[in-house]
Amino acid sequence: MSNASSSTQFLLLAFADTRELQLLHFWLFLGIYLAALLGNGLIITVVACDHHLHTPMYFFLLNLSLLDLGSISTTLPKSMASSARAISFSGCAAQVFFFLFLMSAEFYFLTIMAYDRYVAICKPLHYGTLLGSRACAHMAAAAWGSAFLYALVHTANTFSLPRCQGNAVDQFFCELPQILKLFCSESYLREVVLLVFSAYLGFGCFVFIVMSYVQIFRAVLRNPSQQGWHKAFSTCLPHLAVVSLFVSTAMIAYLKSPSISSPSLDLVLAVLYSVVPPAVNPLIYSMRNQELQDAVCKLITGWFSEAIKFFCIAAVM
Repeated sequence: MSNASSSTQFLLLAFADTRELQLLHFWLFLGIYLAALLGNGLIITVVACDHHLHTPMYFFLLNLSLLDLGSISTTLPKSMASSARAISFSGCAAQVFFFLFLMSAEFYFLTIMAYDRYVAICKPLHYGTLLGSRACAHMAAAAWGSAFLYALVHTANTFSLPRCQGNAVDQFFCELPQILKLFCSESYLREVVLLVFSAYLGFGCFVFIVMSYVQIFRAVLRNPSQQGWHKAFSTCLPHLAVVSLFVSTAMIAYLKSPSISSPSLDLVLAVLYSVVPPAVNPLIYSMRNQELQDAVCKLITGWFSEAIKFFCIAAVM
């Protein structure tokens, strides 16, 4: 027990079996990471630069893209760069903190975005009042602040526990369920209580999202106009797809029974909830959103025009 608790590093053992698997892991994660950087970077730039997109929906989408960039940058670069698969105790604690902070804040913003869609479709005359700039700023600050406090308490509680099971983590990053397997069973109870509280909090947000969409689709069915259907499908279905992917995989990963746990299943679930959403969210949100597509095309066209002007001037000089 003393040797386990005094260890100053953790070993990340996922993809450590063969050289070929390590190369596949590196190139696959590099491609996903670059796709996430490109997609989320485009959304952040477009929303920040195009004044037509300075609305509550796109303000929350910008925050979501920032969170996606942060969460995937917390896990993948270290996983790709660590040839020895070693991470220090403080580095692992920081990774757990930032990952919990960013992922919980993302779930809060997904909940806020469901409320935004509910007000826009069910109470359009009150949209400017209920979701003014001050209200949006307060909701965003509450999401960031509550996520920070939650991650701080969770991380401090987790890493204050004594370890009895060595320092080998069978995952590509310091995932909380895998870290908890290393701690002594007699001191595990308080962390279980915190996990149960987290599950109830997440379930409450999920119920709020579901109830919001029940009201949205009831309102659309009562007024089955073509414009109402288009507005509901173009703005609500992408959000529902993102929520479904994020919530289903995260809940299975954190709440599944130990009896059905296996290294391969844990690895697949971790990739599905921590790596895939940040890469595919920009694609999902832009797929049926004509405003966002037009803004991206306008931005890229402007970049090309400026590049052509630069090269023409350089050629003349």
